[in-house]
Amino acid sequence: MVDDNHNQVGEGAPAELSAEEAALARGRQLLAQQPFSVLLGTQLHALSPGAVELHLPLTEKLYQQYGFAHGGVVSYMADNALTYAGGTAMKGMVITSEFKINYLRPGRGKCLIARARAVHVGKSQSVCSCQIFDVQDDGVEKLCAVAQGTIVRMSPREKPAS
Repeated sequence: MVDDNHNQVGEGAPAELSAEEAALARGRQLLAQQPFSVLLGTQLHALSPGAVELHLPLTEKLYQQYGFAHGGVVSYMADNALTYAGGTAMKGMVITSEFKINYLRPGRGKCLIARARAVHVGKSQSVCSCQIFDVQDDGVEKLCAVAQGTIVRMSPREKPAS
């Protein structure tokens, strides 16, 4: 189909992305630039200013000797989610300054989900909270860890060279 200005519209025509879709696409692009995230298979499922949801399918290689998700993998999910939440809230290049995690129960199941949000946002830092769930085979989510962290704006000397 062609409109009055002879532009193709309808099926097959590229649709403009909404602001939310564009942010999610940019977030996925950033995730793809993190070699460790790519190695693990992390997926960005939702992103908005100050909030994020990351998924990580659990494979045998991500478990420790007792058959639970390795604590380092759970911690990675918290760290990355906290940084996404802080970065989108502060709208700039950021890095984790510190974070604390409480492991509540072993992570099992088929997938980990990390949901983080900015709790307080300032000019140079944001404080964010995160909950990490494991997803059972029946789709039930169980809380396995909580984390809180401080995300700081990167200074010009810390920014990577272009």
